[in-house]
Amino acid sequence: MAVTAPTPEQFLALAEDIGLDLSELDAKAFVQLVQPTINDYNVVDAMADELPRVKYPRTPGYRPMGDENPNNAWYYKSTVKGAARGKLKGKTVAIKDNIMLAGVPMMNGSATMEGYIPEIDATVVTRILDAGGEILGKAHCEAFCCSGGSHTNVTGPVHNPWRHGFSAGGSSSGSAALVAAGEVDMALGGDQGGSIRIPAAYCGLVGLKPTHGLVPYTGIMPIEVTIDHTGPMTAKVHDNALMLEAIAGADGFDPRQNNVRTKPYTKARDGGVAGLKVGVLSEGFVFENLEPDVADCVRQAAVRLQDLGAEVKEVSVPMHLVANAIGTPIGVEGIAGTMMWGDGYGHGRGDLYVPSLMDYHRGWRQRVNELADTVKVYLLLGTYITRRHGFRYYGKSTNIARRLTAAYDAVLEDVDLLLMPTSTVKATPLPERMDGLEENFIRAVEMFANTAPFDVTHHPAMSLPCGLRDGLPVGVQLVGRHFDEPTIYRAAYAFEQSGNWCDM
Repeated sequence: MAVTAPTPEQFLALAEDIGLDLSELDAKAFVQLVQPTINDYNVVDAMADELPRVKYPRTPGYRPMGDENPNNAWYYKSTVKGAARGKLKGKTVAIKDNIMLAGVPMMNGSATMEGYIPEIDATVVTRILDAGGEILGKAHCEAFCCSGGSHTNVTGPVHNPWRHGFSAGGSSSGSAALVAAGEVDMALGGDQGGSIRIPAAYCGLVGLKPTHGLVPYTGIMPIEVTIDHTGPMTAKVHDNALMLEAIAGADGFDPRQNNVRTKPYTKARDGGVAGLKVGVLSEGFVFENLEPDVADCVRQAAVRLQDLGAEVKEVSVPMHLVANAIGTPIGVEGIAGTMMWGDGYGHGRGDLYVPSLMDYHRGWRQRVNELADTVKVYLLLGTYITRRHGFRYYGKSTNIARRLTAAYDAVLEDVDLLLMPTSTVKATPLPERMDGLEENFIRAVEMFANTAPFDVTHHPAMSLPCGLRDGLPVGVQLVGRHFDEPTIYRAAYAFEQSGNWCDM
């Protein structure tokens, strides 16, 4: 689409909007001055873009309905076969629907995106296929990934396979439900506040939020560059490590990747926990909505690790109690500024931009009433804050986040892992649309207390199933040092092998 030069009248209207005094004569002069610059824009517009090629054939697929989609976890089914051999050969994979799969529709849970078809594969998609994995399609996610519950997708809620009518967790809701139901071996999730780990906890899965930047985010619709993560969701620890080996490493596009260090994660599984030091984070157990049976189950998991040979002790990070407050301006202003007003990307970084997504996503401005209530809340709040206060709170939160990171790092100098509940609550009943804005919003945000801090500080964190209470899974969260995913896998595998988690 060509860029047309502004008229003097358009410049006058814009000047009034930004508080600039501009005469009609000035406006005409300004139009003449910018014409050469407009020409440069049109030179760029006429040039071919620089996007990666698509390597593996696929069909557009179809929208599964009824008995073929009992938990409403699938958005589109489209089989994409990978390489003839590789470490993921024989594994079936679902892709969260904020991740680009070329030629297959992507809606990111929102009515305003329905109909968009990306023309590239995300780096993680290509890597899964290069490793021999077989992609079976796109998994539903929450509206623009702005919910820890599974009730905000415009097509309706995603149900928990453990109990129909209950939340599967969010925002990687469909990814979790498909793995838990045994419809795929593995899934890709995304995590900006807990969106891999919460659905993993609700559905009894192994979900890893890797160290920030370890896995490239290229070709995935962002929320905010400093907290965007993507990672594996699986039924077993070994498969989780296997998938991470396939997708980790720098790709040359993603500015989130700085001094990335990959390791042979599957080799870490047999190390056992003898000699490991595990710190039970006291502050992770004091939140008002922490369910007693969740706390008890997680503490029993700590005892089990101790019985397996780990040294387990209580540790304290007082800043953990205000960690969510520290991260709030980053998340809220990221949603409003980067994801919404920034057309999904914003600017100011050397990313791989996908202009087709940016063009399509701009349409929300004409369909704002169709946005999910969670998105409306964050859009309103983020816009209000930045128009009234500028970006000072985003900046100050970023500065303070370094102190929060250092607080966790100080304890992680003395212990190898931190341990706490993943979610403060088990899966909750899905709210009905008639329950009202307040109830629906609470069900979307009530579970982030122990997960969101580590998106801000970039530590790797895993949710691991550690028991059933009232017939619903409970997740224990293990947090490690930056790029020390092997230690997390070492402890998680030893724990997994010690017994059937459903009986713990």
